[in-house]
Amino acid sequence: MNRFPRMALPLTVFGLLVLVAACSKKPPAQTALAITPTPAPTMAPATPVAVPTPPPKPSVIPEAKVTDRTLSEIGGYLKPAFFDYDKADLRPDAKDALNADAEFLKKWATLKVTVEGHCDERGTREYNMALGQRRAGAAKDYLASLGVEASRLLSISYGKERPFCTDHNEDCWQKNRRAHFVVTAK
Repeated sequence: MNRFPRMALPLTVFGLLVLVAACSKKPPAQTALAITPTPAPTMAPATPVAVPTPPPKPSVIPEAKVTDRTLSEIGGYLKPAFFDYDKADLRPDAKDALNADAEFLKKWATLKVTVEGHCDERGTREYNMALGQRRAGAAKDYLASLGVEASRLLSISYGKERPFCTDHNEDCWQKNRRAHFVVTAK
């Protein structure tokens, strides 16, 4: 018997199934995107742009704010005057600090200030109390000479009793030789 016709039918059916399956699953046609070139922008000549500068920080408290501050906060605006070893003479940097303090105090004419005289740890207690008083007096007199009412200024000496820095070296001692300001009334 001839086996070919028996096998031809299943092979033909199988081939047709493969063809039908292949034809029915065509991938969808992709549409091409139309890309239209855009013209390049024309560059205008560069013009410098002015960058705004921030307004300067005020060196004094705005008038409406002085009453809102505590006495210690107000005192933070006053700069100490520093002195050389064993001296009560005002150095140029001390005068600069006192000039700024005088401007501040003249603007806020109701403030009362205590000028504290301080010394470093060297020397006797009695000597440093006297030296601290001379330093406080020098700062007070200088402020008065710049137009700050003397009746608003008190002076006191703490000598070496209230150091700002407690190390035992020249850098620390320099910080302790000062006239310091404390606002006592608004």
